Amino acid sequence: MTRSNYLQSGISGIFAVSMIAGAVAPIFTGAPAAAQLRPVIISPISQTQSGVKTSVPAGTSIAVEYDNTNKIVVAPNETVPLTLKVEKTIFSRYGTTLIPAGSQVVGQLQPATGGSQFVAKNIVINGKSQPIYASSKVVTTTQQIRKGTSIKSIVKGAAVGAAAAAGIAALTGDRAIATEEVLGGTGAGALGGWLLGRRVDKVVVVNPDTDLDLTLASDMGVTVIVRR
Repeated sequence: MTRSNYLQSGISGIFAVSMIAGAVAPIFTGAPAAAQLRPVIISPISQTQSGVKTSVPAGTSIAVEYDNTNKIVVAPNETVPLTLKVEKTIFSRYGTTLIPAGSQVVGQLQPATGGSQFVAKNIVINGKSQPIYASSKVVTTTQQIRKGTSIKSIVKGAAVGAAAAAGIAALTGDRAIATEEVLGGTGAGALGGWLLGRRVDKVVVVNPDTDLDLTLASDMGVTVIVRR
């Protein structure tokens, strides 16, 4: 083999090795390391969006509202189902929506030491229900009920628990309360089970605008939408 052919053969071999190495070696873009990190994608939402798992920390306050009325009246020992609505969107520190306004919070208003308290069970975010561990403060505002008390001044425009409605009616003899919205029942028919001599001389009065805001008792996992 001449020297010229030997050199050509060597150069061709080096070029071939270079081509193979280039095919299997990783390609680095030269972009900063932080820019190359991606969140863990739980499920694709669309070609331009992804669902990413994160959490809302314990201790987070959630402002809620009750659309049906501006007052709720229940007996001190009464438990009634209640569905509230998130009033203000909860954002992450980066501005990502964690809990959108309008999400439904399903739970119950139940007896607590010194009054009544709303305890949340589930929250519906973007149509999907999941457990939530949160509660309101204990509502201690009460009103005494006596014969001669103007019942209409107490229950006008209020959502009234079935036990409170029947107990007030039994004490005062005023059955007009049955025409108000009755929680935990369907109006006058629901009162029949309570009209057995049970009397209520005190009721808990709840203002949904100020009394029912929630505090998370534990971290709550959520899936947020991130644009690619």
